[in-house]
Amino acid sequence: MITPALSRRVFLLAAAASLVGRVSPTRAAGGPVSIETWSAAPVGVTGVPPGWQKYETPGGHPAYDFTVVEDAGRRALRMRSAGDHSTIAKEVQADLTATPILAWQWRVLALPSGANLENRATSDATGHVFAIWPRFPALVRSRLIGYVWDPALPVGTVVPSRKTSTVSFIVVRRGESGLGQWLDERRHVVDDHRRVFGEAATSLPVVALSIDTNDTRSTTEAMFGRIELQPGDHSSR
Repeated sequence: MITPALSRRVFLLAAAASLVGRVSPTRAAGGPVSIETWSAAPVGVTGVPPGWQKYETPGGHPAYDFTVVEDAGRRALRMRSAGDHSTIAKEVQADLTATPILAWQWRVLALPSGANLENRATSDATGHVFAIWPRFPALVRSRLIGYVWDPALPVGTVVPSRKTSTVSFIVVRRGESGLGQWLDERRHVVDDHRRVFGEAATSLPVVALSIDTNDTRSTTEAMFGRIELQPGDHSSR
């Protein structure tokens, strides 16, 4: 789970980027905004991939057991965790008024044993995506939504973090159905922001990927393929 210290680092990342000039994501006219395709690194590269920043959370003991792979005909980042919490973030500065749908491909191989986001002592999750809105002061005002695959909670459940008030999770997959398969996910980020925080968002400054088993001391593995923002409709709400 992202902690207050990580929120502060993400805020500093976005602030620094605004001073040196923003790098706009690639967008075809009227089409999706590409956030990541994993094509910037050759297959087999390990650790933090190009274009991403690593963040060490207190007590997380990050291993960054990440590898760029080819799997089922697609380039992907394989993320593994064994009693650690590893998170990477990327500054995107995207316009949600044009592309409010956050879309990603993922393949979850295993869920962390004993994980329960509603319990502080077991608040782990397999690979998940964060949409992040850094705000000053970051420790109390940044906004983070994590899209998670949970072992038991119903899809659509919103779970406020038991460790920091700046983070909320939304369950997008549940249980063992679909494990081991490549699946496509789409979330209307503007609607989700309104649901969690009471108002719409117009931009998305930062996206992060995280994998977390440091509380349960278990293992988990997930892969992420293409990540992008898409023009809006209501099919993903």
